[in-house]
Amino acid sequence: MTANVLFAGRADAWPAYQPLLNAEFARLGLDAELRNDFAPEEVDYIVFAPSGPISDFTRFDRLKAVLSLWAGVEKVVPVVPASVPLTRMVDSGLEQGMTEWVVGHTLRYHLGMDAHILGQNGQWEPKAPPLAQDRHVTVLGLGALGTASARALSALGFQVSGWSRSQKEIEGITCHAGPKGMKDALAQAEIVILLLPDTPATENTLNAETLGWLPKGAKIINPGRGPLIDDDALLAALGNGRIGHATLDVFRVEPLPPEHPFWAHPNVTVTPHIASETRESTAAEVIAENIRRAEAGEPLLHLVDRSLGY
Repeated sequence: MTANVLFAGRADAWPAYQPLLNAEFARLGLDAELRNDFAPEEVDYIVFAPSGPISDFTRFDRLKAVLSLWAGVEKVVPVVPASVPLTRMVDSGLEQGMTEWVVGHTLRYHLGMDAHILGQNGQWEPKAPPLAQDRHVTVLGLGALGTASARALSALGFQVSGWSRSQKEIEGITCHAGPKGMKDALAQAEIVILLLPDTPATENTLNAETLGWLPKGAKIINPGRGPLIDDDALLAALGNGRIGHATLDVFRVEPLPPEHPFWAHPNVTVTPHIASETRESTAAEVIAENIRRAEAGEPLLHLVDRSLGY
């Protein structure tokens, strides 16, 4: 029986996804029809993004799964019925893009590149940076993106620690977990990278108390989610020198309002949510594989645990 797959992402993404998904269906031998205009009662699977046309799922009475195009699902979980399996996007392109961005900004801090790029003032100061093996870096969040980033930094020689809700074992990474583990993970973090999901439990992970656990002058890199940081606490820590600099790619309100103090702060770098994005070619592979699995009665990849919110 043909599986009807409704594409419900952004309209401008349809021309890119249509041939890629159809090619993957053919490669996997799937009997699937892909359209962006099925009637709700005809749909078996929805390829979904909150930026797309669907917000009401009540008429999709034969729905087998919703396959999100987004890595973060905090905006997806509330609108998809709890009875319908929901997957999040974890694909190699998203992972590689995030790893490259994280490594780039970590090296920028490690090598002190801003002083040379922005400080062309005629002062000759031949001071070499330390080697990576002498620099402590901590990654908060050891999911797919956090683990990939931590491994890449470890491969460059950095002393890498990581923190996750539950204990993990990753070769080359000192792994911490739980409340006490958070304090241990931050205690030596000269550079801290946030790649946690956005859940009630992770909101304000970096706050007035936890920022105080970091070494004086520590650098912060946040490509994860805006609510992971208490903005006011961060501004205060930047003001008193507890935090040396912050590079922020995500914010509580996006686009970041022009009047927000982050824009003008001399010790904040703002980037416009560009650390990584879903790549159509690799995302199509993941979507097609999950439909194949569902049709074959196999477990879905990257199934969302609604009790945790990711």
